[in-house]
Amino acid sequence: MPTYAAPIQELIDSLGRLPGIGPKSAQRIAFYLLDADREEATRLSRAIIEVKDKVRFCDRCFNVSEGELCTVCDDDRRDGSVLCVVEEPKDVVAVERTGTYEGRYHVLGGAIDHLRGIGPDRLKVRELVERIGAENVTEVILCTNPNLEGEATALYLSRLLDLPGLEVSRIASGLPVGGDLEYADELTLGRALEGRTHVGGSPAVPAPAEADATPAG
Repeated sequence: MPTYAAPIQELIDSLGRLPGIGPKSAQRIAFYLLDADREEATRLSRAIIEVKDKVRFCDRCFNVSEGELCTVCDDDRRDGSVLCVVEEPKDVVAVERTGTYEGRYHVLGGAIDHLRGIGPDRLKVRELVERIGAENVTEVILCTNPNLEGEATALYLSRLLDLPGLEVSRIASGLPVGGDLEYADELTLGRALEGRTHVGGSPAVPAPAEADATPAG
């Protein structure tokens, strides 16, 4: 079976080990880099080395950071009594983009997935419990993904964090804005129905029970 020159094959194999990149994609990227000028290839390799050398995980919340604390934990204006629990650092960026959250975060480093052998002991769960007591946290928002693994993680944490004086909430899930009902899966549509909100009219008031006409004897 014909193969590429060793350096090209090594690049294809290395790219193919990245998540979400299959053999065909790895091959296309490899030949794109081969055709690119040396400056572009050097810039990419320098960026990879720099992120490995300079980026670490925050000592407090385990978000990505260049120092001991990430920019969120290092911001005194954030509300330290509220923690938003997410699975990965990229989820912090997603929540921050909303511009509506002013608390701090706790990154678990994944989600419970028993099929892959990932239990709570492999996540930053113990550290979360320790933070709640040490930082006087009064509310925890479970912001894990709305899939089987995320739901299992949220359920586990909601039971674990059933503590006096601590409010535990879960982000709502349902249909995306602009989506069509016919394309929604059963879980998403079911969650949308369960999380419906009142928008008008008056709820029906149950009629009072009729008094028993039979005289007491």
